[in-house]
Amino acid sequence: MSRKKTLLVGITGGIGAGKSLISRIFSLLGVPIYNADNRAKWLMAHNAALKKRIKAQFGESAYTATGELNSSYLAEKVFADPTQTEKINQLVHPAVGQDFTDWANRQVADYVLKEAALLFETGTYRELDVTVHVTAPQEMRIDRVMKRDRQRSRQQILQIMEKQWGDAKKNSLATYILPNDEKELVIPRVLEIHEEISRRAANFSE
Repeated sequence: MSRKKTLLVGITGGIGAGKSLISRIFSLLGVPIYNADNRAKWLMAHNAALKKRIKAQFGESAYTATGELNSSYLAEKVFADPTQTEKINQLVHPAVGQDFTDWANRQVADYVLKEAALLFETGTYRELDVTVHVTAPQEMRIDRVMKRDRQRSRQQILQIMEKQWGDAKKNSLATYILPNDEKELVIPRVLEIHEEISRRAANFSE
């Protein structure tokens, strides 16, 4: 007898929206969480095939003499140039996609949650069954990031925001919108979404 297919759920939100906090709440409910951004960094550092492709595209300097990822070099090459950003995305996102699929297949759960900063921008949302978009006003997001990452300037945060889609565009594609603006409690909304997704999962088949 084949195992029932697991529902694939994505959660995203602009920088400072609080998607990681919301993911932790889902985790406390027993939902397995895959952090795509953390896994991307791990794969860039440890996946031999991906490392080879990155070196071919960005040069041997993309890694140190001891084989570690040269993050500062890559950031300098990639961050200010949209063309280079697209090139590294084309290398990294397929590797993360396969890693997520392998991970999801190992989970025994009604549904799993993929946390990613660029879920919609990369088209990854098309590979998922359900999406959750965490939102918050821009100034609140900037304030949160500046308190969290004191080394980042307001200008740097705005530059990151410019690379992410606006809320209206993401809201139009999301299955669920979850405001995290301190006007209403988020836990009841997370519980409501969790129950709805669980019901979907109960009736889910390939």
